[in-house]
Amino acid sequence: MEVRRTVPVTLDVESDDAALLEDTVDTFLWCAQYVVDHAFQGEYVTTSKTQLDDETYDDVREATNGFNGGLVQAARNKAAEACKSVVARWKNGKKASKPRITSPHIVYDHRTATFHDDYVSLATTDGRIEADYVLPDGDSDTPHAEYLFSDEYETTGAELHRKHGEWQLHIHCKKEIETDTPERATTTHGTVLGVDLGVNNLAVTSTGTFWTGDEFDHWRREYEKRRGDLQECGTRWAHENMQAVGRKEEGRFKMTLHRIANELVTEACNHECSVIAFEDLSDIRERTGASWGHKWVFNRLYEYVEYKAAEYGITVEQVGPENTSRRCSHCGFTHPANRESESFECQKCGYQNHADYNAAKNIGLRYLRRNQTGGDEGALLGVRLNSGIVNVNGEYESPAEISARTGVHAESHPFTGG
Repeated sequence: MEVRRTVPVTLDVESDDAALLEDTVDTFLWCAQYVVDHAFQGEYVTTSKTQLDDETYDDVREATNGFNGGLVQAARNKAAEACKSVVARWKNGKKASKPRITSPHIVYDHRTATFHDDYVSLATTDGRIEADYVLPDGDSDTPHAEYLFSDEYETTGAELHRKHGEWQLHIHCKKEIETDTPERATTTHGTVLGVDLGVNNLAVTSTGTFWTGDEFDHWRREYEKRRGDLQECGTRWAHENMQAVGRKEEGRFKMTLHRIANELVTEACNHECSVIAFEDLSDIRERTGASWGHKWVFNRLYEYVEYKAAEYGITVEQVGPENTSRRCSHCGFTHPANRESESFECQKCGYQNHADYNAAKNIGLRYLRRNQTGGDEGALLGVRLNSGIVNVNGEYESPAEISARTGVHAESHPFTGG
C-alpha cells in the first residue's frame, strides 16, 4: 500500500529569482486557464488529458514563447482536474461554473524540479534557479526529518506557493508499506467508525467520543480581535504584523487538527475498525451554517485523517449526508421533529440521545448499507460503538453476542452507548 505525505518547506529566494518565479507563476496560471477555456468551448466539456494535450500544447508553447514543456503539461493536468470536478458536480445535480484558476502556485515534478539535501532547482520562464531550504531548528521530530530526509520516503514532486510574502514549496513524498504485517493487518470482519462533523462539536464518533469546537472558536475570535486592533492602526508595521498573526492562526489550527486527526485514527485502531466514514463535505457549509473558516477546518481534518489512517490500512470514505441528523439510528424513522438543537428523540420509538452521536451512527450505517456484501468472507460486521456494534438493521449487538455469532472476539468497553 502506498502512503503519501506533504512537507511544507520555506525557500530562501533572492530578489532577482523571486521576480522570475512571479513571472513563472503568471505564465503557469495563464496556461492552465487557456486549457480550461478551450475545454469549455464545445458542446461538451473536455476532460481527457490526452485530448486536451493534443489540442492545446502547441498553441500554448507558441503563445508563451516556448514555456517549459513539463510545466505546460502540469498546467494542463491542473486544468483537466478542475474540469472533471465541475462535471462531477453536474452529474450529482449540483451547480458549478467554469473554473477560474487564480491561486498563485506552480506544480513541479522530477522533470521540472531537482530536489537536493539542502536546496532545490526549479524550472522557470528563463532557465532554472536554485533556492536554499529554510529548515526548523533541530534534527528530529519534524516532518522534514521524518519524511523529506528519510530513506524510506521517495520525493515525487511539489507545489510552489507564494504566501504571506514568502515562497513555500509543498514537497510530496511517498513510500510503500506492507499491509499484511501483524501491526498493519485489518481484521477479516471489520467494523465502521462513523464520524459526524459540526460547528458546536467539530467531530463526534459512533463510539461516543466528542471533540468540541470551543478551542477553535476561542482562538478564531482572539485572532480576529488582534487583526482588528492592528487594522485600526493603519501603519505599515501593523500591516506586517497582521500577516504574522495570520501565519500564527493557521499554524495553531493545523496543530490542533493534527492532534484531533491522530486521536480519531487511534480511536479507529483501538476499536479495530477497517473504515472511517464521514459525511460528504461538498455542501457542509450550507447544511450546518458553518463559516468559511469551519469549512476549511472540516476539509483539512478529513485530509489529515485520510493520510494518517492509510498507514494503518484503514480506509476513509464519504457518504451522502441526507437526513443523517433526522433519522433514528435505532428504528430508522426519519422526521424533522426528531431533532431539536443538540437533542434527539425519535417520534416513533422514543429513542433518545445526543443528536450528533445519533448522526455519527447514521453515517456509519449509511456506509454499511452501501457496501454490505451479504456474505461472510470480508463482510463488515457493523458500526462500532464504544461497546459492541449496531448492525446493518440498526440492531445493537453486545461483545458477547458478536463473539457467539461470528467467533470473532469483540473487546468490551465501559460505555454501552446504544
